[in-house]
Amino acid sequence: METKAFREFAPAKINLCLHVTGQRADGYHLLDSLVVFARDAGDWINVEPGDNLSLTVTGPRGAGLSAGDDNLVLRAARRFASPKGARITLEKHLPTASGIGGGSSDAAATLRALSRLWAMPLPEVADVLKLGADVPVCLNPSALRMQGVGEGLTAVNLPPVWAVLANPGVAIPTPQVFAKLTQKANAPLPDTLPPLPDAAALAQFLAATRNDLQAPAIALAPVIAEALQALAAQPKALIARMSGSGATCFGLFPDPSAATAAAKQLSQSHPDWWIAPTLLAPPSLV
Repeated sequence: METKAFREFAPAKINLCLHVTGQRADGYHLLDSLVVFARDAGDWINVEPGDNLSLTVTGPRGAGLSAGDDNLVLRAARRFASPKGARITLEKHLPTASGIGGGSSDAAATLRALSRLWAMPLPEVADVLKLGADVPVCLNPSALRMQGVGEGLTAVNLPPVWAVLANPGVAIPTPQVFAKLTQKANAPLPDTLPPLPDAAALAQFLAATRNDLQAPAIALAPVIAEALQALAAQPKALIARMSGSGATCFGLFPDPSAATAAAKQLSQSHPDWWIAPTLLAPPSLV
């Protein structure tokens, strides 16, 4: 008898810009961000039937990660109205605490995989949001505008663009970055985005936007500034910026050859950094 098993890609989430526009009385920050996903940089979630819920962590970046009940993957599984048994394997490739939504994307991929395995609808957005502000946006990995505390999601028309992701090997807890943010009420993005037909137009638009967490993150980990400078110095680089709360940075490039060359050069000059060339576009989910 064939055993059902499902495999879901958990792509890296990239905040092309991130405006912090306020803070609610309960402490949650209000955001306005353009989010895209890496087509071929991410983790994998595998699920198959089991007598109870269990998690195994593997992969080149899995060492030291807890597979206990507090892991976001298992917390996501318990968000279903009546969770069943499943053996879940998290194959970890992304660096942790790195501003590219690794844990959130893992949780979202777990929800998608278990929905298929158990033939159950996904939990309500309000329940998913309790897992973290980035989990709802990761449920549908596409080009999205994320507003509010993560619940306001709007599809946007952004061009596919080649990028190089660079993490200088430091992990920064998000709460520490927000604690360093002195100005919480900043201007949002324009109500309507201009036409952005290609990578050059996108980069020009992004130059007039911000990541309000970049300066606080650099204050905590100055090596982020080095990563930004290294990306910006690459031939044909269109823009360099930090993603999320850091420390991963990205550079946008007009074509795959420029991105590949930049990734090769950065890997040679900074062999201890995590470097990944990728296409930022809706991933092919397997």
